[in-house]
Amino acid sequence: MSKYSAVFGDSTANQPRTSRTRFIREIARDRKALFGLVVLSFFGFLAIFGQWISPHDPNAMQFDMLQPPSLAFPLGTDDLGRDLLSRVIHGTQISLFVGVSTVAIALFFGLALGLLAGYYGGWIDFIIMRYIDLQWAFPNFIIAVYLVAVFGAGLLNIIIAISLAFLDDFARIARSMVLTIKHEQYVDAARVTGAADTRILWRHILPNSVAPIIVQATVSVSYAILGEASLSFLGLGVEADTPTWGLILADGRSFISRAWWLGLFPGVAIMLTVLSINFLGDGLRDYLDVRDVKDV
Repeated sequence: MSKYSAVFGDSTANQPRTSRTRFIREIARDRKALFGLVVLSFFGFLAIFGQWISPHDPNAMQFDMLQPPSLAFPLGTDDLGRDLLSRVIHGTQISLFVGVSTVAIALFFGLALGLLAGYYGGWIDFIIMRYIDLQWAFPNFIIAVYLVAVFGAGLLNIIIAISLAFLDDFARIARSMVLTIKHEQYVDAARVTGAADTRILWRHILPNSVAPIIVQATVSVSYAILGEASLSFLGLGVEADTPTWGLILADGRSFISRAWWLGLFPGVAIMLTVLSINFLGDGLRDYLDVRDVKDV
């Protein structure tokens, strides 16, 4: 052990534990983030174990049509006699899967474009950013609707459409972070020692750009869930035999005046999921804020 470790302690060994302790303390202190974590964990549990805890087949038609909530059907039934609770549970799987997968794809390609544009500049930056500017001129939902209309409905096409719609947000954030970091002294030192560009991007620039990208990814998941629900509600979503929250709302909109539960429960599920993700994203933003000087 060096004299510096003896005096100041082994900060490298204690850093992961300190970070975990501070994260738990920040989440426990922030009631909104704690609420978001609990609610999101509940819906994650439904998404993972939904097929085992669902009381009925979500597409099974019964004679009890438009039945209000009861002991037999806790959330009621729709116009075809399908159990609404089972459909909402299975819809959780689709909504969370679409939200996470679309953001993962958009994050990967948007991050790659942003890193290349910001690091190399020149004509590479010009071409990439002109495409990003063109996409930026249209609302994300309009882009998703157009792509789904061109390629057709279906789960895969929805994921691709929403991913392309959100790609520009990650590219812009990544590029701005690279432009800020690439002239730092530690990057210049790595370049002088002969480190390859890929190593500099992967080991020095990307780790220091993680905080705003994580926050943007968290917010984008909620937008992706809303996007899937909106497309399904408009009839541009998944197939009719695939229960999603947006499709459940679309199927029950003609009966909402006399069957209030058809719009209430899937709407509440969408609201709670999006709200919990946004609350958790706010907590992550506060935790990852480098300007936060609270004691750890």
